[in-house]
Amino acid sequence: MSATTETQTRTTASTNASQAVPASQAPAPRPSEPPDRRRWWTLAVLCLSLLVIVVDTTIVNVAIPTLASDLHVGSTALTWIVDAYTLVFAALLLPAGSLGDRFGRHHALAGGLLIFGAGSLGAALSTTATELIVWRGVMGIGAAFAMPATMAVLTATFTVPAERAKALGIWSAVSGLGVAIGPTAGGWLLQHYSWSAIFAVNLPIIAIALIAGHFLVPPSVAPHRPRLDPVGAVLATAGLGTLTYAIIQASDSGWGSTSTLVRFAAAAVLLAVFAASQLRSDHPMLDLGLFRNARFTSAAVAVMVLFFGLGGYTFVLTQIYQFILGYSPLGAGVRSLPAAVMIMVGAPLGTRVAARFGNRAAITTGMLTAAAGLAFFALASGDTGYAHYLIASAATSLGIGLTMAPAIETVMSSLPPAKTGIGSAVSNTTRNLGTVLGVAVIGSIAATTYTRTMPSGTAGSDSIGAAAAVAHHLPAPAAQALHTTASDAFVHGADLGVIATAAIVLITAVLTFRHLPGKH
Repeated sequence: MSATTETQTRTTASTNASQAVPASQAPAPRPSEPPDRRRWWTLAVLCLSLLVIVVDTTIVNVAIPTLASDLHVGSTALTWIVDAYTLVFAALLLPAGSLGDRFGRHHALAGGLLIFGAGSLGAALSTTATELIVWRGVMGIGAAFAMPATMAVLTATFTVPAERAKALGIWSAVSGLGVAIGPTAGGWLLQHYSWSAIFAVNLPIIAIALIAGHFLVPPSVAPHRPRLDPVGAVLATAGLGTLTYAIIQASDSGWGSTSTLVRFAAAAVLLAVFAASQLRSDHPMLDLGLFRNARFTSAAVAVMVLFFGLGGYTFVLTQIYQFILGYSPLGAGVRSLPAAVMIMVGAPLGTRVAARFGNRAAITTGMLTAAAGLAFFALASGDTGYAHYLIASAATSLGIGLTMAPAIETVMSSLPPAKTGIGSAVSNTTRNLGTVLGVAVIGSIAATTYTRTMPSGTAGSDSIGAAAAVAHHLPAPAAQALHTTASDAFVHGADLGVIATAAIVLITAVLTFRHLPGKH
């Protein structure tokens, strides 16, 4: 094939992808083969694999005090115990998704779970913080291969649009559920076992998923296997890894510090070089033309913004539950479960709304609901009780649930079959970056406002956790006074961060409504 013909072929494919009608809105095709009768069992295996990966993004957070005591480490090591997983996960998603398209998504899923299991075993047996950080990174490698493979296999398995939309709704509900139940599961395990249990618990789940997957997950390979793009893979890993690292470190170094600006500049350069390499390549790992598709880009941004909000408000809410309202880690986790239930309610509801009124209506409605929940959250004060946060988190989670399945379905239906693995990786990359950015930005606003609001020289003025620890050793009147002052300061900072997030979600909802096509 000549270079001109090849270019025209790629241009035609990109144009067709950008003009594709969402699967939930297109007439059902007539598949050449009847649907696999095992497909719903396949979905169960995919959801189990997804759940164990997503839970691990939050389950470690409740173990931080225990790890600090048992491993005798400071805040820097604790930060990396939490973030090593997220950093490696985010950095490898794009190349891992591309490799799945090339060599088989079912192989990527099984291999990713094996690596994740090995990392979990190593983490459970770790005796030092360094060992634990390394094994958490190994777990991130496994997650990067397995998570996009679950969505790509789902898309290939469910060929009937209505069923695919329903399956994506279930996948989305499990994805949101995993984020919410992590603290609850972690709190229960810590109450009954040592911290190693939060990693060891993964092993039987992975064993079940691997054995069941051998029989129930069908082979899934791109129709035309893409050629490898090693240069693009290295640049994508370096660029996304540097960007994620810059976001993680910005809270400690300061968003305007020289070191932070240098990290963001390095990330921008690496990602720009990656983009240039993809535009020049005759077999790009990521077709940047996809981002000219308003449906694809709008839906991906919607997912990113919502997980920005979810990650950020969950981060501050966990601290409010434990340090201000005084709940134990398990108690805080249990009180987060209603939010998880609302995500599970919202995901299938969003699918039904999309089927009747179109993806644009479902996504916009979900984002407006989430923005309202976040805005209500920001009305809290230092003496606000659990009921207020319950209503706010329930509304926010319902909005996220309503949005997730239609947004992901929009992203995946914009892609040709050969690119579902890399498309899933793009979706998950934006989601992960949104979560990391939400924790960093909202956490930074809350922490900075807290420090500036606390009276100078007050004990525990560096963090709400430190104030809670100091108050524990003071006489009752002094402890109550410190608790009141610290609570007012922290909740005020959290309100500022969350109301800013509500505004971002609201603006994104308006832009999404404008750029996504309506129901045809």
